Amino acid sequence: SGQHRVPRATAQLLAPVGDPEKVICVGLNYHDHCQEQAVKVPKEPIIFSKFPSAITGPFDDIVHPQDTSELDWEVELAAVIGKRGRHIEEAAALEHVLGFTVANDVSARDWQKRNGRQWLLSKTFDTFCPLGPAIVTREAVADVHNLWIRCSVNGQRMQDSNTRHLIFRVPALIAWVSRFVTLVPGDILLTGTPAGVGLFRKPPVFLKRGDEVQCEIEELGTICNRVV
Repeated sequence: SGQHRVPRATAQLLAPVGDPEKVICVGLNYHDHCQEQAVKVPKEPIIFSKFPSAITGPFDDIVHPQDTSELDWEVELAAVIGKRGRHIEEAAALEHVLGFTVANDVSARDWQKRNGRQWLLSKTFDTFCPLGPAIVTREAVADVHNLWIRCSVNGQRMQDSNTRHLIFRVPALIAWVSRFVTLVPGDILLTGTPAGVGLFRKPPVFLKRGDEVQCEIEELGTICNRVV
């Protein structure tokens, strides 16, 4: 019928995958994101991670840590693994994907420059990975590499791009990551963010308590989180 069986206002949507074994992330994976910070396009995928404890629901709050003054947004296409694999061939990589969802790779930029410039701590505070609103199965997405991807803060459009601008596409990322680790059902792969993050605006813009961040991807839906 296209109608909710349970009234939407009476339900709290949780993250569609709440406790994966791995949350794998990719840095510098959009051409426009490289251009906005004047860096070269990577020759190989740049891989980092978040702890699963960073995951929060699609409409839950993002907690602004006291330890950062440079909180930033990053809308991202996330692939959810549905089939176990190691040394996966790129041509068969999408067969290992259950579906796709929307993610916000929330980042503490000051910590990205600290701690030996390792990104983990800057990316993995609790609530730093809003996810949802649902997993859209692979078969239901016409072309995952041609979807508009957007982020707004307090109603102002900050990021507006398309997944066709990905440097390394989903099959290439799965093949690359599976050279190093076994991918298992439920693993989440965040594929990178396009241009428009707060850090590289002139002057830089960072999230503050009370801000509302909306991330949306065509065919996949919208997540909206308030900073508290």
